[in-house]
Amino acid sequence: MPTPSSGPNGSAPNRSTPNRPHEHRDIAESFGGDAERYDRARPRYPEALVRRIADALPGPDVLDVGCGTGIAARQFRAAGCRVLGVEPDASMAELARRSGHDVGVGVDMDVDVATFEQWEPGRRRFDGVVAGTAWHWVDPVAGVAKAARVLRPGGLLAPFWNVADIPADLAEAVADVCERVMPDSPFDFRAALTRSMVDGYRTFLVKTADVIREGGCFGEPEQWRHDWEFTYTRDAWLDVMPTQGAFTRLPAEGLAEILDAAGAVIDARGGSITIPYATLAVTAARS
Repeated sequence: MPTPSSGPNGSAPNRSTPNRPHEHRDIAESFGGDAERYDRARPRYPEALVRRIADALPGPDVLDVGCGTGIAARQFRAAGCRVLGVEPDASMAELARRSGHDVGVGVDMDVDVATFEQWEPGRRRFDGVVAGTAWHWVDPVAGVAKAARVLRPGGLLAPFWNVADIPADLAEAVADVCERVMPDSPFDFRAALTRSMVDGYRTFLVKTADVIREGGCFGEPEQWRHDWEFTYTRDAWLDVMPTQGAFTRLPAEGLAEILDAAGAVIDARGGSITIPYATLAVTAARS
């Protein structure tokens, strides 16, 4: 799961325009090809982070940018927030709309289909703007300006990312096959998979904080971190991989080779693999 400028997670390439992942709309809008799998397989966010953000809001109204299938939105709704989603993929938005009953609120969620940059809020204003592993698909300057426009005074901008550090044996095996089956891919698989993803994301968070600071509408940004881990069965991890950005448009034959390589590593480990995660956030209050 590489950095937003380098790799196959919900992220973008690094061989061209390395700091402008939002320009790769073909990748950014490819995740709805199997929305049910995405919703089933993608990891949730630490409840402690969701509660920390919710407790910092001046009120309950939250805008979820790039809400996808509603994974983070369900968690914020369960924490007592009212959530509006903005999502460019219609199939993912439809799945998110139906998610209300999953958290016991009994009503569907409102989702507008649009990119955040093109979305029109009208008179709607919010106490929080969040984005779960999605803010790197937003033009950074335009996104901060739009967030400032729709937040009430004291409202919180809080993009956050789940970042996995892939074990070395799995990373090497997957990189080997990726380089063979996708020789023309813009992703630098070797660099992305075998270095520390957390270190790469921390660099990206510094840049994100700089853009927020330069916008002049927010207080001093803070960076938050929550560490956790999750143990996947072989099948569960192989369910996650097709939802990652480098693989969402890959032909079935090439994807099968990559999954076979990953599965062989997990089999050699006894049929399961523990993935360490850090969930990293940048937060800033609307001044």
